[in-house]
Amino acid sequence: MVLFRQYDVLMNLKKIRRFMKKFNLKCSIRKPNSYTKIGKALKSYTVKNILDRNFNQGVPGKVLLTDITYLYYGRGESAYLSTIKDGCTKQIPAYCLSKEMKTTLVTNALNVLRSNKEYEIVKEALFHSDQGVQYTSFELKRELVKQGLIQSMSRRGNCWDNAPQESFYGHMKDELRLDKCETFRN
Repeated sequence: MVLFRQYDVLMNLKKIRRFMKKFNLKCSIRKPNSYTKIGKALKSYTVKNILDRNFNQGVPGKVLLTDITYLYYGRGESAYLSTIKDGCTKQIPAYCLSKEMKTTLVTNALNVLRSNKEYEIVKEALFHSDQGVQYTSFELKRELVKQGLIQSMSRRGNCWDNAPQESFYGHMKDELRLDKCETFRN
C-alpha cells in the first residue's frame, strides 16, 4: 500500500516478501493480538461503566484507572506492565511488571497500592479498567470486594472510556528506550 500510494509502484505481495527476506527488512505495522479471541472466550463477567469518563472527580484516591501494556525488549521478548493511575493527581501510585500476563499481575499491582503508605484510597473508590480477561476474572472481583473498591469497566472496544491511562502508556513508550534493554532484569 505504501509503495502504491506514495511512489505509484504496483508490486506483488510475494515479491515484496522475498525482498524483505533477502534484505532482512522488518515491518513496523503491529500484528493482531492473538490473545483477543482467547480473551473473548474466557470472559467471566462484565460490569457497568460507572465512571462514564468522569476521570477527575476532584478527590485524590477516588478514581483509580488501570490497564496492562506490552513492553518489548531484547530479541523480541515481551514483558507486561500493569499500572494504577489516580484520576485526580495523575500519579502512578502502584505498578507491577511481569513476564506473564495473568490475573496475578493485576492483583499484585493492587497489593502494591494497598501497601503504599504514602497514598490514601477513598472509601468505595472506583477501580476502572477495560474488559480484558484479567479484569473480568472472579479472582480480581474477590480482591476488589476485599479491598472495598467498586469496579467499573469501559464499554467493549471503546478506548476513550479509559483515555488517560491509554495516553499515559503512549507517552511512556515515547520516552522509554527499551531497545537498550537486553534482559528482563535491566
